[in-house]
Amino acid sequence: MRGPSYFFLSVLVHVSSATIKVTGFIGHNVTLPCSYDVRTYGVLSFCWGRGKVPTSKCSNTILSSQDGVVDFRQSPRYQVLGRVTDGKVSLTVLNAQRGDAGVYGCRVEIPGWFNDYKVNTYLSMEEEPVEKPVTPVYKLSTSDKIVTTSTSELNVEVTDLTMDMNRVTKKEEFKAFLKVDNLGRMAAIFFFTLIIILAFIFWRMFVSKEKLQHLDISAVENTYESIPMSR
Repeated sequence: MRGPSYFFLSVLVHVSSATIKVTGFIGHNVTLPCSYDVRTYGVLSFCWGRGKVPTSKCSNTILSSQDGVVDFRQSPRYQVLGRVTDGKVSLTVLNAQRGDAGVYGCRVEIPGWFNDYKVNTYLSMEEEPVEKPVTPVYKLSTSDKIVTTSTSELNVEVTDLTMDMNRVTKKEEFKAFLKVDNLGRMAAIFFFTLIIILAFIFWRMFVSKEKLQHLDISAVENTYESIPMSR
């Protein structure tokens, strides 16, 4: 009889208790799970305490409920946010701090001998991990493609890019020079230059004509001088 009795008690203790580990972040809410089947047992009384669940009740009780109504709460930071009448009796610690770490025990009182459901939860508190920003190094090229590269290659590519930008700037300046206002100035300069050239051509033609007339007159005078006078 001792063997079967020991086996029965071992199975009973294994089914009606559980141990859970939970990790919370400092400054955040953390929930310690505990629930039971209301459809099987109906609404039951339960309690939460600091420390493992003892033989009866809870050690260092921080929250308890009777027939679906919370009748004791050590601190407003301890809340049951689920529907108690649905068997959801998980404990939520608001704004958890490092001092909240430790063992918490949940006991659900099920009628009968050794029937209570017990959950021992070990809560550890940690700092929330901070993601470090990743700063990639990019290779710049005139084709606007971005490729990861080293810093030395980046300096060379930046120099090439600066030269390309200077070329683009000169092109832009030339395009700006060819705008409407500049075209008007260019046309005025062109016509003014054309007038000067025409004036110079007419002046040369006028001077050449005078020289020809002078030569003709000189030739006639020489001709008269060369003919002897008849008496």
